[in-house]
Amino acid sequence: MPDSPPSHWWNDLAGSWVFYSRFPPLPGVEPHFGPIARFAPVVGAAIALNQAMVWQLVKLLHLPLPSGITLLMVTEIGLTGGLHLDGVMDTADGLSAGKERLKAMADSRVGAMGVVAVVVLLLLRFGGWLWLAEAEAPMGAVVLSVAVWARTAPLLVLAWWEPLRAEGSGAHHAAHRQHPIWELLPATMVLVLLTIVFGLWVVVGVGPIILIAVLMGRLLGGQSGDSLGATVEWSATACLWLYGLVMTVGL
Repeated sequence: MPDSPPSHWWNDLAGSWVFYSRFPPLPGVEPHFGPIARFAPVVGAAIALNQAMVWQLVKLLHLPLPSGITLLMVTEIGLTGGLHLDGVMDTADGLSAGKERLKAMADSRVGAMGVVAVVVLLLLRFGGWLWLAEAEAPMGAVVLSVAVWARTAPLLVLAWWEPLRAEGSGAHHAAHRQHPIWELLPATMVLVLLTIVFGLWVVVGVGPIILIAVLMGRLLGGQSGDSLGATVEWSATACLWLYGLVMTVGL
């Protein structure tokens, strides 16, 4: 696995910033699109900070919880361009197609299972947020933790599973992956900071992402750009519900 020169990390971050969000490009930095997956958790944290600010506005305006959660979710979809939701739909179509999974995942048309999968995911996401909001959980801290853990999960998939296709974003990320230490370093730094600031409950998120990473790889027999996106979304949802359990039961 090739190691990028240390001087390129800023360019890789700029490339990750452009690829994984709809934020304006970082000023004065030429984006490179090689080993950008490792910086996805950092971009996720930036997206989550915006969601946290939206939630503060919700509280300031005393909006009903369902309305506030709707704004929270729409903010994320807007700032990512729904990038990972497309992967949820394509992966579900592939899993329902059996031996024709690669053909189904490559088809630009969305099948019935893809629609069902994304609806179920969004309902689960809404229910998880509502559970936490009604329990008066620290929503800003949870938003940040979920966003970072969810974008760490694809790094595990890339380390454990080979690409299903010779081309596409899955193959691209696999070709540019670094040594696991360097791949996980940005996420680890952010997660350590979150744990110091908010508490040990943050580390609970490691369980769901390992489960989703293993399950996704085994179901497909490998990874693709679509499955990496699906891994982000399902990991976020699993983390959300586990955090709800931890904070309401007091584990």
